[in-house]
Amino acid sequence: MFLYQPTSGYCYNSDSLFLYDFIQAFKPKGKLLDVGCGVGIIALLLSRDFAVETSIIDKQESMLEYAKLNFANNNLQASTYLGDFTTCQFSDKFDFVVSNPPFYDSQVKQTKNQHLNTARYAHHLPFNLFARKVKKILKPRGYFIFCYDAKQIDILLKELKEINLNPEVIQFVHAKIDKESKLVMIASRLNSKSMTKILPPFIVMDEDNNYAQRAIKAFQETNTYSVKGDF
Repeated sequence: MFLYQPTSGYCYNSDSLFLYDFIQAFKPKGKLLDVGCGVGIIALLLSRDFAVETSIIDKQESMLEYAKLNFANNNLQASTYLGDFTTCQFSDKFDFVVSNPPFYDSQVKQTKNQHLNTARYAHHLPFNLFARKVKKILKPRGYFIFCYDAKQIDILLKELKEINLNPEVIQFVHAKIDKESKLVMIASRLNSKSMTKILPPFIVMDEDNNYAQRAIKAFQETNTYSVKGDF
């Protein structure tokens, strides 16, 4: 799958590919929304591999235009929304809401590039507002699956539990087995009563700085190729 990306500004990285690998285990079906879709990477892969009716939203018009182009070039379809997810009005409710959202703490030093800033920092989509909006647009027993900064796991779990989006499955991503996790992937479900399952860690690199088998599998399954270009 070929995807166009901007020569400057936000581009997808391995986080999105690993998140896709995590999401696909839940065999998405029905209506699916990708929040903060960027160039469309996650929604494109899910639309390619599963029988889903896809919608995408991004607050940056330039990113949404790349996503539209990538859907058209790959002969896939999606309904598109431009704007702030927390205030957007949707005509449907969704079986799956997925996202690789902006999650960096706003207190750290920030880039002055506005496109990158919007894509990276959590104040552009505060998690409490994000999760509450997701709850409103999910169907009963619908899934909210996303990745986030692992250091904020306490905030994420507290917020999800408070609004009855039960975290059913959690997996931490580690650059190496002896490195602390910087990314967590969470599958939460509306009105679920299941106990939380903590999966074995997703290890990206082995001790020789080669990609570990799980990462290789994710790259092979996604099979994406990026083309840089502006329009």
